[in-house]
Amino acid sequence: MNELQTMKVTENDIAKMAGVSQTTVSRVLNDHPSVKDSTRQKVLSAIKEIGFTPDPIARSMVTNRTGTLGLIVGDISNPFYAETAKIIIGSARNKGYDVILSDTDHDSDSLQKEIRMLLNRRVDGIMIASVNRWDTYVSELYQSGFPVILFNRTTDDPNMHSVILDNEQGARLAVSHLVKLGHKRISFISGPSKYSTFYQRLEGYKLALKQYHLPYEEEMVFNENLTYKDIEKFVKSIFSIHDPPTSFFASSDHMAFFVMDAVARMGLKVPEEISIIGFDDIDISSNPYINLTTISQQKKKMAISALDILLSLIENEDRLKKPVQVRIVPELMIRGTTSMKQMISLCK
Repeated sequence: MNELQTMKVTENDIAKMAGVSQTTVSRVLNDHPSVKDSTRQKVLSAIKEIGFTPDPIARSMVTNRTGTLGLIVGDISNPFYAETAKIIIGSARNKGYDVILSDTDHDSDSLQKEIRMLLNRRVDGIMIASVNRWDTYVSELYQSGFPVILFNRTTDDPNMHSVILDNEQGARLAVSHLVKLGHKRISFISGPSKYSTFYQRLEGYKLALKQYHLPYEEEMVFNENLTYKDIEKFVKSIFSIHDPPTSFFASSDHMAFFVMDAVARMGLKVPEEISIIGFDDIDISSNPYINLTTISQQKKKMAISALDILLSLIENEDRLKKPVQVRIVPELMIRGTTSMKQMISLCK
């Protein structure tokens, strides 16, 4: 059969070839359980022989689904978002779904705009990887009954489906690792506390300092704009204080790279003179030329878990009344940017 003929093939044609009704063909295409195996095989054989491709628009009218998902990230240039997006898109494709990817640049108005766009595109469900803690628009979407799940970051609304890391525990693992290496002056580099990840990691940092009877000092903490210039400025200034840090805990690997660059420009060696630990375990962190000690978010597990929960919400007509909330256990990845505290002179 030539290409033009194939394009004109309909479910009616399949029904005639297989000797069944068009309703039976529709049931086979939608994997309806009432169809006998022998009948199903006849229809599938006819489909293969005639080269039929179902019309996704027509099929969506029957199933009330489009086979598409929305995925909203904060910044696709951030390796964590890029890597989790790749995992989700690949896994969704294997399960028969396409993914529409949206980037908000961490802007709340853009988030609302992207959600509206995805709803207009009739996606079956939405995954949101970046949201601020006080966002109410996402809560309203959840309350409407539409399938939506948060991963990586959450709002302060306890009634949301979510898959996140135990960020407090991850921060405590990082600080504990540095303390056991002899570091008592640990500077914390983070982003704004309006995001749950940064807020929870800051809380974990405070708890860990308290656990080891170390003081919490505001001047040792950066939680402002996540730009290289701002972080570099902070890193340079902190070495001018009395009793400066001997180590840095950055609440993302991306920020840890900024710190590594800043201290290198000051002529300090990592880890011989300054220890640095990150958070996320993005792919490049294990590169032998970087070899960053970090806290793993187990991003593959996080991404796949969030996708599986969303699909269960979409495909289960009796959707769960209670929110599904998964908290993943972090893992310390010890590499080459942390070592025993050395007695050094920072005045070079």
